[in-house]
Amino acid sequence: MNKAWTTGMLLGALVIGQGCTTINPYTQESQTSNAAKGAGIGAAVGAVVGIATSKNAKQRKQRALAGAGIGAITGGGVGYYMDVQEAKLRQKLQGSGVSVTRSGDEIILNMPGSITFASDDYAMAGAMVPVMDAVAEVLKEYTSTMIQVAGHTDSSGALQYNMLLSQQRAQSVANALLGHGVQSVRLDVVGFGPQQPIASNDTPAGRAQNRRVELTLLPYVK
Repeated sequence: MNKAWTTGMLLGALVIGQGCTTINPYTQESQTSNAAKGAGIGAAVGAVVGIATSKNAKQRKQRALAGAGIGAITGGGVGYYMDVQEAKLRQKLQGSGVSVTRSGDEIILNMPGSITFASDDYAMAGAMVPVMDAVAEVLKEYTSTMIQVAGHTDSSGALQYNMLLSQQRAQSVANALLGHGVQSVRLDVVGFGPQQPIASNDTPAGRAQNRRVELTLLPYVK
């Protein structure tokens, strides 16, 4: 799926445990999701989708972005816009333990659990303070970039607990960005639990890789 936003909006699949707090992507207000209960948790998967199917939702989002002073990037400038942003992120995050991956017009920041959170905790480690400072500095410069903050766990333990923990960890990272002045209208927060592994859960090393928070940065293009 091409995730460059022709519609200009991230709509994360809010796959979380019952009673978990999320950010409404339209109103940017906190709300409680009851979408994921028991065995039904795995039904709503998919990280980033457009809102082309909802004209009203698209218009509301565009008005919110305009109200925040955020403009869209015009066609030919998208690649360059993401190129220079990627270069700055690589420079600032060198040696931090955060990997920077480019895929088309997307930039993915992988924040491994070894530097972000203690086991079974969603309070960010102190070592993440300078990392979040650096990321927020770049994101505030490139305001036409939208950000999905996604939490992931390994497959150990109960599924519903992992869904909730992944959401809480993603929210902690999002809160840090908000605290640095990144506009909430640019953020989409989602917890995927163990549903999107990047390594095998059969080994300790693989499980360690799966415990992570990823920031996916995409250009806002009308």
